[in-house]
Amino acid sequence: MMNPQADSPFAGLKQVDAGLLSVGYAEAGPAEGPAVILLHGWPYDIHSYAAVAPSLAAAGFRVIVPYLRGYGPTRFLSGATVRNGQQSALGADAVALMDALGIGDAVIGGFDWGARTANVVAALWPGRCRAMVSVSGYLIGNQQAGRAALPPAAELSWWYQFYFATERGRAGYDRYRREFARLIWHTASPRWKFSDADFGRTAASFDNPDHVAIVIHNYRWRLGLAGGEERYDELERRLAASPVITVPAITLEGDANGAPHPEPAAYQDKFTGPYEHRTITGGIGHNLPHEAPQAFTQAVIDAASY
Repeated sequence: MMNPQADSPFAGLKQVDAGLLSVGYAEAGPAEGPAVILLHGWPYDIHSYAAVAPSLAAAGFRVIVPYLRGYGPTRFLSGATVRNGQQSALGADAVALMDALGIGDAVIGGFDWGARTANVVAALWPGRCRAMVSVSGYLIGNQQAGRAALPPAAELSWWYQFYFATERGRAGYDRYRREFARLIWHTASPRWKFSDADFGRTAASFDNPDHVAIVIHNYRWRLGLAGGEERYDELERRLAASPVITVPAITLEGDANGAPHPEPAAYQDKFTGPYEHRTITGGIGHNLPHEAPQAFTQAVIDAASY
């Protein structure tokens, strides 16, 4: 049987207390280099950046790739902390990690949940975000928008969100975490021929004891079916106004992304600083950093130079 740690391209994971969490993360590149923070999504993990991180390190960047709350070795410091997956909580986690590592500002890149988190940091803490690379562009949302009905075809693509709204869905996801993730990988990236080894390395991160709670809360919160925490109310109030992103930004989209995503024209006005959108061709799906690592790496390098 494969040992996910032994077979991981990230050697010697680190751990640091940051805010509410003990964060597990990989680090590459010179400690004095300009910082880059790479954020993964669901149902993925840090291995989406297995080829990106060493390339950026070779270019002189200090690269930090953390496991999000509910993934891999990242743990809550207190059993009493709410297992909260709302967008502002994940953004605050990223800033707390930067504080813990002594990073003043960084280029922040991400896809899926990681892209939304990068958006949140760029919008709420622009002084901490040197530049941003975001797959699928602008993903900041709010509960009011999440309650709005969509056309049937669009609703169909969010089937798992409605499944997670039920206790049957919670139990099903808990029981079939790997099967669920493999299905999402196939549907979100229909032309990506990933290996069993690639999948297995990432699937191990779903064994985190808080994983199911975080995932379920994230999707229920979006629909207004679960509350947030008071500590994040002011941040969510600001995010509900759909704030513009002023930092230099490059947005990316794969030409075969099978996951729900907005069209670039729908969000281009949300970026008021130096901005470029790039569509990556060749059958590239949702997990763009893994499927097109050279394109993602180049976007980070270019965004950092703005």
